[in-house]
Amino acid sequence: MTQDAGEDTKRRLLDAAGEVFSRQGFKSATVRTICRMARANVAAVHYHFGGKDGLYEALLTEAFETGLRRHPPDMGLPANAPAEERLFAFIHSFLLRMLGDGKSAWCGKLMAREMHEPTQAMEQMVERHILPLSAYLRNIVAEVVGHGTKGDSALARQCAMSIVGQCQYIFRSRTIIDRLAPDMRFDEPGIRALAEHITRFSLCALKSFSDYAEKYDAAASAP
Repeated sequence: MTQDAGEDTKRRLLDAAGEVFSRQGFKSATVRTICRMARANVAAVHYHFGGKDGLYEALLTEAFETGLRRHPPDMGLPANAPAEERLFAFIHSFLLRMLGDGKSAWCGKLMAREMHEPTQAMEQMVERHILPLSAYLRNIVAEVVGHGTKGDSALARQCAMSIVGQCQYIFRSRTIIDRLAPDMRFDEPGIRALAEHITRFSLCALKSFSDYAEKYDAAASAP
């Protein structure tokens, strides 16, 4: 096998695995199904990735990194941009990664599935990607709240979780949302409108904590 042929097979396996894993989940997906879609021999998975687990871990890493390259959490804003703008950029990029269409649409779906049904690969993803993203969001939250709030405070942590929860709800509840709000769009303008709403909603909540930040953290740390 030439190097070019090997890389082509590897690419086809990753593309097929993205479709299958994002649709069926890690447990239900089979190497045979992936190889049939990729027009590859089952042995190719072991040759390139060491098996199903290795293929999934490689795919998960690629999914996260591809999504972040296409839609970085700062969306190109300078580091000194107002916190409100950086919060919108973070939310907008998050929704684009989960809800976007196109050839790589499976990236967001795979990541959302992994968060909902974690595998052994999750620990590595948390260390490499999720913890830095969480810290980035918590620091934005702390800046919006003000009054000396720190990114590692209980208030920043729980508010960041609430923001992420709003974004994940949109993805996980698409079937229900389609029935409750059939006119809601999930194209690029529609995703931007959702991001604007979640940002406005979140900013109202965050700013209401301004006078309560110290008491909140004291209450959260009490035995």
